[in-house]
Amino acid sequence: MPLNRGKEEDKEPLLELFVKAGSDGESVGKRPFSQRLFMILWLKGVVLSASTVDLKRKPADLQNSAPGTHPPFITFNNEVKTDVNKIEEFLEDVSCPPKYLTLSPEHPASNTAGMDIFAKFSAYIRNSRPEAKEALERGLLKTLRKLDEYLNSPHLMNLMRILWRTLSFLHVNFVDGNEMTLADGNLLPKLHIVKVVAKKYRNFDIPKGMTGIWRYLTKAYSRDEFTNTCPSGQEVEIAYSDVAKRLTK
Repeated sequence: MPLNRGKEEDKEPLLELFVKAGSDGESVGKRPFSQRLFMILWLKGVVLSASTVDLKRKPADLQNSAPGTHPPFITFNNEVKTDVNKIEEFLEDVSCPPKYLTLSPEHPASNTAGMDIFAKFSAYIRNSRPEAKEALERGLLKTLRKLDEYLNSPHLMNLMRILWRTLSFLHVNFVDGNEMTLADGNLLPKLHIVKVVAKKYRNFDIPKGMTGIWRYLTKAYSRDEFTNTCPSGQEVEIAYSDVAKRLTK
């Protein structure tokens, strides 16, 4: 899956991104960390080669260059880097202004917004005891509500900018403001999985009253940086078919 961005004359270090393939062995698979790195590189406009890796048929050359390594990972001038958090820091260092955007959030709280959602979701979706379902669902709703409140509460600097332009629009589109940052690369892939899987296997919908979350998702689904790096809903459902425990009667 080659991704060519930028101008031919702008020669850059060789950067390759490897992400897990989906059930068909070719499409992007369900790995929020994979999408996180893919989104960061896309947002920065970095020239790279992106490839999906079918773990059942891992290419021989990849076995040699990155033995025992599972995607996502990158190679930078043929040097393998595997730790997602360290890769994120590395990309901020080497793909920096003035040529590239910095994606660090302005507001520290944006880095932790929604951080508990995926853990609560995992406990909810893996549960097989009917008597525990209600309590686990309440726990998930509580974390979603906290994120919704954050998304509906403009940060001070953004509020000042918004008020300068208009008094009628007091919310922002993404976690840290009106542009995507590293915080969105971390949160959005997980939130997409929560929405798809909870509906499929628990008939649970994120409440429509959580306007901040739905605005956030709607804006994300309108952006190529998200949709073109995102596994399909069907792929996510397949990936969770064995994980989502059936509730026993």
